[in-house]
Amino acid sequence: MNIAVCVCQVPDTASVIGYVDGAIDRSRVNEVMNPYDEYALEEAVLVKERFEGSIVTVFSLVPDSAKEVLRKALTMGADRVVRVSCSEEVSDPFQTAQMLSRAISSFYPTGLPDLVFCGKQSTDFQSAQVPSMLAEILGMASVSGITSLRASGDFFRVEREVEGGIEYIDVTCPALLSAEKGLNEPRNTSIRAVMEARKKSIDILELNLHDEPYVVMTGLQPIERKKTCCIVPDEHELVRILSHECNLF
Repeated sequence: MNIAVCVCQVPDTASVIGYVDGAIDRSRVNEVMNPYDEYALEEAVLVKERFEGSIVTVFSLVPDSAKEVLRKALTMGADRVVRVSCSEEVSDPFQTAQMLSRAISSFYPTGLPDLVFCGKQSTDFQSAQVPSMLAEILGMASVSGITSLRASGDFFRVEREVEGGIEYIDVTCPALLSAEKGLNEPRNTSIRAVMEARKKSIDILELNLHDEPYVVMTGLQPIERKKTCCIVPDEHELVRILSHECNLF
């Protein structure tokens, strides 16, 4: 079974986030593997352990400086890692999905992988758009935010939490599944796994960006959290203030 996993790197939530000229000051940010992608990778490795002969390949659209994130994928049980390289800036989920789809199609020229795993969303912008877009471009069935995965005959039975209950879905391959928090418990890496990962090479796939972004981020600025507070003597004064400030009347 061929299993693909898409991972990205995000700022560590423990990092101090600073801004310079409308952009994040990356010199003060520690980049880590997206936590939701860790659930996706762990589940892919669990599936590999159930089905003998399976191969897990990680695809990541990250800069060359993200080698430690890719090494971590190898220490967690991935067989191969492919870094998708692009000389142009990939700025929105659609472009990311396009680049990943082309990388996966190039890596599996005879057909799609049996399963593609992604994190439900990244912890930076939290758009949760890439998995669904990627599935549509690849022409695969997809289920987002799964909390359980079990093999049952010729199909996989997945669960996901919905408002007021749990949804059960049977999926046949090929399929793309995005992982929700709690799907599993990502394994701790051992010293031996770290040493073995350093012996493995990271493949580089260079692609050109052909698609214009649908969304362009023009700048960032921190939230102003300072609030003014005043105490009013009675409800009449409160109504007067609200009427004046909000032009309700």
